[in-house]
Amino acid sequence: MSETNPPRLREILVSGVWTNNVTFVQILGLCPLMAITTTATNGLGLGLMTAMVLACSNFIVSALRKVTPNQIRIPVYISIIASLVTILDLGMNAWMHDLHKVMGLFIPLIVANCALLGRAEAFAAHNGIFPAALDGLSTGLGFTLGLTSVGAVREILGSGTLFSGASLLLGPHFHFLELHLLPGYRGFLLMLLPPGGFVVMGMLLSGIRLAKRLTSRTHVTQLSREPAGGCH
Repeated sequence: MSETNPPRLREILVSGVWTNNVTFVQILGLCPLMAITTTATNGLGLGLMTAMVLACSNFIVSALRKVTPNQIRIPVYISIIASLVTILDLGMNAWMHDLHKVMGLFIPLIVANCALLGRAEAFAAHNGIFPAALDGLSTGLGFTLGLTSVGAVREILGSGTLFSGASLLLGPHFHFLELHLLPGYRGFLLMLLPPGGFVVMGMLLSGIRLAKRLTSRTHVTQLSREPAGGCH
């Protein structure tokens, strides 16, 4: 995708969040997906952190694209991403220590998420600063959607709660998000273990594919019922 034919900003946003979603379409980032999504809050937190790193790394890669030698571009991209993740990790440890104790192990793993390097190489290196930053942000929001969705289903089936610990991530004003949906529920341990992540992921992918198939059939049926055009 070249700068002579820049993509529309709305297309970038829709593609990153939905049509080219990292989790449900590209099936990337499965390691954090299986490990961290025991609750919707964990998924939301890691997704937002990844979105921040994606937006910033795409911005920097795009800004430096004309001065980055082609032969060393991949090491440069990795260094940029690793530096941003290190800053995020140290900042959380300093100012959000309680949350860092819960998610600290998985924050450095953001570097290993191939979506970050992929968007830097495929998009940011060939487009302007603002479209590149928007692409990183939209891709990160799509990843957040995937993590939060899987985490919500696993949390409900595994422990009967939803957004447990939301006040720890978002502040005390968001305590109302912490819901006990199934009082007295003893839980389903499998959903809180990595195999449960694969089960929930399969369920969501099947549901999305079924919804798309039903939508396409409805669209075809509506078109077939429309009267054919012609001269009268």
